[in-house]
Amino acid sequence: MSLDADEVARIAHLAGLAIDEADIPEYTTNLSNILELVEQMSSVDTAGIEPMAHPLELPQRLREDKVTETDQRELFQKCAPKVERGLYLVPQVIE
Repeated sequence: MSLDADEVARIAHLAGLAIDEADIPEYTTNLSNILELVEQMSSVDTAGIEPMAHPLELPQRLREDKVTETDQRELFQKCAPKVERGLYLVPQVIE
């Protein structure tokens, strides 16, 4: 797919980009090359190819799920202005 200068100027306007008239030919070439690459990639037969989450077949290193800190809720709630059943009470801000 090849773009012309008017299409590039329209795309720039729709995107809210200010580009110089002198730069439009370069943008036209670059954007046309990108669209041609996308067309080439879309034409490749990918039937039977499983999508990958990552290009490398590496296992995830997961850490052990264990508690590393002690429960200090009582200590923290002692300095709170209002607490009820383990929850902090705050003034209503939305009616």
